Amino acid sequence: MLSSKMQEALNSQINAEYYSSYLYLAMAAYCERVDLKGFSHWFRIQSQEEMIHVMKFFDYVLDRGGEVTLTAIEAPPTTWPSALGVFEAALAHERHITSRIGKLVELANAEGDHPTHALLQWFVNEQVEEEASVDTIVKQLKMAGDVPVALLMIDRELGQRTLTPATDAS
Repeated sequence: MLSSKMQEALNSQINAEYYSSYLYLAMAAYCERVDLKGFSHWFRIQSQEEMIHVMKFFDYVLDRGGEVTLTAIEAPPTTWPSALGVFEAALAHERHITSRIGKLVELANAEGDHPTHALLQWFVNEQVEEEASVDTIVKQLKMAGDVPVALLMIDRELGQRTLTPATDAS
């Protein structure tokens, strides 16, 4: 059984994960508008991944006898200064989510909630991967600078991304 404090924190994280999905859809729409269809595709896949995260938390709360409380999702921005700007915003967002997950781990530890701690370890590892992935793209965009051919090469590469949901059942 989840404590009320843990249940509230996990419901807040469900909202944050929904926002992440929503944000990445907004980023996909922006990239589509500026004719970077590969970037748009990458963000669409990222949005789908975030929905998988939502459902992991959603199902976990229910499996622990908790109550899922869905709340309003904040509207995300709709425009960025450049392709680099949109990925820098994505990296900042991933770092924010990593911080949130860290606080959930601290709460689970403080409450001696070992099942929640075990679930959160999956998210800790996932955030390391997500930050590294976005950071690599930011670095590539910085290297590309104002060279249109380089930007188009990155766009083509990002368009090859496929959704590969984790096989871990946690």
